[in-house]
Amino acid sequence: MNRPLAGSLAGAFLGAAALTGIAAAPASAAPAPAPGKAKAAAPSFEGTVALSNCSGSVVKMPNSQPGDPALVLSNGHCLEEGMPEPGQVIKDKASNRSFTLLKADGGNAGTVRATKIAYATMTDTDVSLYEVGSTYEEIESKFGIKALDVEAAHPTKGNDITVVSGYWKEKYGCAIDGFAYQLKEDGWTMKDSIRYTADCETKGGTSGSPVIDNASGKVVGVNNTRNENGEECTLNNPCEVDENGKTTVHEGIGYGQQTYIIAPCVAEGNKIDLGREGCTLPKP
Repeated sequence: MNRPLAGSLAGAFLGAAALTGIAAAPASAAPAPAPGKAKAAAPSFEGTVALSNCSGSVVKMPNSQPGDPALVLSNGHCLEEGMPEPGQVIKDKASNRSFTLLKADGGNAGTVRATKIAYATMTDTDVSLYEVGSTYEEIESKFGIKALDVEAAHPTKGNDITVVSGYWKEKYGCAIDGFAYQLKEDGWTMKDSIRYTADCETKGGTSGSPVIDNASGKVVGVNNTRNENGEECTLNNPCEVDENGKTTVHEGIGYGQQTYIIAPCVAEGNKIDLGREGCTLPKP
């Protein structure tokens, strides 16, 4: 996983960069576009949030309304109570976690607080959705922050993307290299994960960052892991397993979990309904 950070442990996770208080430089931009192809501008920080140990974003689903309680998207492994076990699903559990909202330039806009963990799991995906005590229109009116839209369709191979970290206030630009049939890491298995090109050199604290399609400006994934040192299927070293059971390791490559699968599971009022037609998220 792109490990969550916690207080004094940050130095252990990030080595000299964290120990000196100097964040590593953002990854380089994605390769230059082909002649005649306009390159979309990288997204801003607006709508992203910083958690105590991870990154996240305020997101709207295709059927979300301005008066609905807002949702904050992050990873399942970023939960304040620790990582869910394989097969575990958390739904509608009380939480008062706080999130720092970021302005377009990365400055702090204010704080919102969760009322509950609406949904979280590390089975088939690695996602958490918090419901907060403010509506989208209240957040926009009070803080001037608009939520990010979640794309309802499967992302496209080759598209330019940006991983936007609210924790580090850094952006990582690259492209979608392809999709992993299964991604295995320690005891967890994720399906149809987004594989980045090598430009997105994510790190601890970028967990939960929105993966934004540069052209549409919509969220197509949530950043969650990277193979750090070439090990096979161990913690912080995910491996890919194809339809035939062949295992492949891509050292240094990062991954995100697709978010279009969340949209069918969100009902009126931004309530999570795992029984809705088309909802394939794991159930408790």
